[in-house]
Amino acid sequence: MSGGGVMLAVSSSRRVFDEGWVLERKWDGIRALAVRDGDRVTLRSRTGQQLESAYPELVAALAAQPVPRFAVDGEIVAFEGGRTSFARLQQRMGLHDPVRALASGVAVDYVLFDLLALQGHDTTGLPLLDRKQLLAEAVEFDAPLRLSEFTVAEPGVPVPLAEACAHGWEGLIAKRAAGRYLAARSGDWLKLKCERGQEFVVGGWTDPAGSREAFGALLIGYHEHGRLRYAGKVGTGFDTRTLHALHRAMLQLASPVSPFDPAEDVPQRTSHWVRPELVVQVGFTEWTRDGRLRAPRYQGVRTDRPAAEVVREPPA
Repeated sequence: MSGGGVMLAVSSSRRVFDEGWVLERKWDGIRALAVRDGDRVTLRSRTGQQLESAYPELVAALAAQPVPRFAVDGEIVAFEGGRTSFARLQQRMGLHDPVRALASGVAVDYVLFDLLALQGHDTTGLPLLDRKQLLAEAVEFDAPLRLSEFTVAEPGVPVPLAEACAHGWEGLIAKRAAGRYLAARSGDWLKLKCERGQEFVVGGWTDPAGSREAFGALLIGYHEHGRLRYAGKVGTGFDTRTLHALHRAMLQLASPVSPFDPAEDVPQRTSHWVRPELVVQVGFTEWTRDGRLRAPRYQGVRTDRPAAEVVREPPA
């Protein structure tokens, strides 16, 4: 397996493709690379975090495969009513004791969509469709292992994004059928999202008002040309437990100075600052003309996203 990193998709507003593209579901979970070498199985997030103790049932399923040596790429997800739920998955993300993880009552699946190595041979240089065929043949797909299905994009016909959204999917990923696996962000993989949403860096919080507990809103931003740009306040999407958990996390990152660019118009009077290390997923309707989020809502913490990589994504 070459490179050591994962291949990342680029957000795109493209909806019509020519020949040579395939479409698959955009999964709402945690990206993970798995490597089996005989009796040893490693499961790592895209940032290199060890995940074996957090998802022991996935490690066991990979260790039980008839093929003794392989490396695969996929997404760890939690289903709720037939749809993936990142909120439900969050109940497992903080558990790193195997016994507690299995006792949580939150079942997870590992959806595989790429093969990086097989029986000691690096497969990243093969065309995508060849890798997918080898993956389907090499792995026995029984729960909790799933194969990510794909369809061939019909040339000149708009992709069925509305249909995907109606089924509760997060969106589609368009992939170049002949493309190699590159350990980098590449235009050979394109994200077609159902709704606006992306990761943001937390730069601070505001005091709670009324009966609100812990904090009022998160102050969030994104990196641009070495600066942390302010994107607005997020005050919805929290339950009481989440409010207190986030507040504890922010207290550990407390800083006397604002991490945002001094030129930004950030609320000051009731604000508290943190080191820009905590990454959260935020859904919203659109960007305003002054560079703020309209109707933002908190969706979860992203421990699998490095804060330094968080930038403003182009319209989806």
